[in-house]
Amino acid sequence: MDMKTQVAGNLKKKVSVPLVAGILGTAAVLGLLNNSVLMTDAGYTYVHQNNLTGELDVFSEPGIHFRMPFLSKITKYDQVITVSYGNTTGEDFYQRLPAIQARFADTYIGNIPVTFRFKLSLNPESVIKMHREFRNNSNLIDALLVKNARNVTVITATQYTGEEFFQGGLNQFKTQLGDQLRDGIYMTERKQVEVEQIDLAPVGVNQANSNKLQRTQQLVWKTVPVFDADGNLKRQDNPLQQYGIAVTQVTIGDPSPEEQLNKLLMDKKRLVADRIRAIQEQETSKAQAETEQLRKEIQRTREVQDAQRNKELAIISQQKEVEIARQIAEREIVEVEKKKRLAEVDKEKELAIAEANLAIQKANALSAEYEAKAILAKGRAEAVVLKAKYDAYGANRDVYLAELNRDVSTALYNNLKNYQVEMPKNYFGGGNGSKLTTNLDVITGFGALGMLDKTQKLTDEKQK
Repeated sequence: MDMKTQVAGNLKKKVSVPLVAGILGTAAVLGLLNNSVLMTDAGYTYVHQNNLTGELDVFSEPGIHFRMPFLSKITKYDQVITVSYGNTTGEDFYQRLPAIQARFADTYIGNIPVTFRFKLSLNPESVIKMHREFRNNSNLIDALLVKNARNVTVITATQYTGEEFFQGGLNQFKTQLGDQLRDGIYMTERKQVEVEQIDLAPVGVNQANSNKLQRTQQLVWKTVPVFDADGNLKRQDNPLQQYGIAVTQVTIGDPSPEEQLNKLLMDKKRLVADRIRAIQEQETSKAQAETEQLRKEIQRTREVQDAQRNKELAIISQQKEVEIARQIAEREIVEVEKKKRLAEVDKEKELAIAEANLAIQKANALSAEYEAKAILAKGRAEAVVLKAKYDAYGANRDVYLAELNRDVSTALYNNLKNYQVEMPKNYFGGGNGSKLTTNLDVITGFGALGMLDKTQKLTDEKQK
């Protein structure tokens, strides 16, 4: 080997040892950190076992927790566990269990698919006790939940007969199954009891109502609950209560009976169907007979009603004729009375007219007498007034003439005040002598008109 190759090998050894050591150190640190931290998820309960001190810690909430690295053990439990019998669609092993085969009180067998839902306690003491006895989730399911659920289902089935279970007792069975899972199995004893059944009465010719239900009693051996002196059910200890495990849901699928029980139920169903068919035929015949009898009764009733109607129509016809004759007689009497009354009214009317005419003539005569007296008195009064007026005019002739001239002048002025008349400077008066009127005469005339104007204004002011 030459010197160059030896130097390269020594250099490679010097570089590889520190690198490998660094990688191993990093891996050791990461492993230490990974084993020192526990990250919990929701829906699970974790039991941390410290192998150095022997302490057990319970974590039920999601979060990050410290753990003893390399000297601790973590056990994971489901907080909610579903155990299903007869369900082949589940993914977990405890969900692929076959349906529970139960034997009923009358020795018939049935397969019951049922699903149970359990909820684990969040109390650390209950979880630690459960962990000490079962150590992991699978043991808890197999040794406690699966076996206890199957045991309670089988024991509850012994309290029912096969017919009772498959003919309406499924809901009550589910209620008792859930009650015993939660609070403990009933203390029971085997004894012969009477089972009451409701069935159709036998078909009979003289039976009044063939489809009437009747109650029948049948003696069977059953496992029945035992009660204490206070009337409460006696129960066994519930193994789930000591660990705080609660049953939250019980669901029953479609149960299937064994072949013999299924044949019995089908035969009974067929017999009941045949009985119902016979009852229906009997009821049909009875209904047809009753219908025929009813038809005859209806015909007889119709004939009786027709005869009664004809009789009533004859009576009504006679009564109608009598009533018509009575009404005709009453109408004739009314006509005679009407004529008599009309004659009396005419006489009374004529008398009233004569009396009214007499009163009118008397009133007219009296009115004419008083009218003549009034005319005479009025004439005398007017004559006295006229005489007094003319006497006054005769005694004051000048005053009367002056007032008359004043009234004439006033009327002329009112009618001619809007006209303008230019008087000539010279007035030529006519006459035999053709006398020339002077300006003085004209001025004197105008002065008289001015005095009339002032007199009219004073009169107007007084009237206002």
